[in-house]
Amino acid sequence: MDTIQVVLEPELRRATDAAAKRARLNRSALVRRALRAHLNAMAIEELETRDRRGYKRRPAKRSESANWERVAVWPER
Repeated sequence: MDTIQVVLEPELRRATDAAAKRARLNRSALVRRALRAHLNAMAIEELETRDRRGYKRRPAKRSESANWERVAVWPER
């Protein structure tokens, strides 16, 4: 692993330490977990944006989903 230096406001550092204690992790492990979660959320957001742009450029035709809708089974609520 690489070691980096990150500057945090005192309040954010205290909150990070408290969260790490609750999660029974050290500060570095908590920050790694949070960073992975944030990067994953960003990747999902980028894919969703790409899909929205694609459907905006070429909207789906009703006939494209008709076959799927005939066989789809939706869960009961």
